Amino acid sequence: MRSIWMAVGAALTLVVGGLVWAVMTHAGPAAEGAAADGVNSEIRTDALLESGLLHFRHRDLPQAKAAFEHVLALDPENKLAWYNLGVLAQDQGRRSDAHRAYDAALKADSAYPSALFNKALLLKASDPDKALGLLRRAVAADPKASTAHFHIGEILARKGREDEARNAYHRAVGLDPALRSQVPAAFRPASGESAEAAVNSDTEAGSPR
Repeated sequence: MRSIWMAVGAALTLVVGGLVWAVMTHAGPAAEGAAADGVNSEIRTDALLESGLLHFRHRDLPQAKAAFEHVLALDPENKLAWYNLGVLAQDQGRRSDAHRAYDAALKADSAYPSALFNKALLLKASDPDKALGLLRRAVAADPKASTAHFHIGEILARKGREDEARNAYHRAVGLDPALRSQVPAAFRPASGESAEAAVNSDTEAGSPR
């Protein structure tokens, strides 16, 4: 299983922005100018995020990093740019830089599932309790995050909390049946088990311990 999360999947990813256009009432010249500047800045930010993603896909990592840092020069609290810098750092094994970038993304949006998930994976071996708390926050923000449920199951299994681990694994498989082969045999749902029943089980979604 890949270790860096894309929405509810498990592939390495960078995230780009989406420009949202709104219908606006007529405003005076000064207001119109300010609105135009805001739209132009948003367009530029999105273009830089797209450029960074393209560079990453071509493994031109210095240019990708420069594009995301340019976004932050325009918008210092842009969670997508911080998250993408975290992915770059994690991809290159720069764990401390990845931590800082994910923390900055979470400062901008404390319920950002992707950053919660990736930070949890950085902590999973060294601080499983903290990782578990982050993963629970991720599934609270996005209940369909199958790989987050899977990793919750792994941590709980290692702690000997077998019933909770089983429920977490079953939920993961209910959301993404392709994960079934990666679940340890002792916790694997029967092939005929209802996916709906697994998805509807909320036992493992309690408060972090």
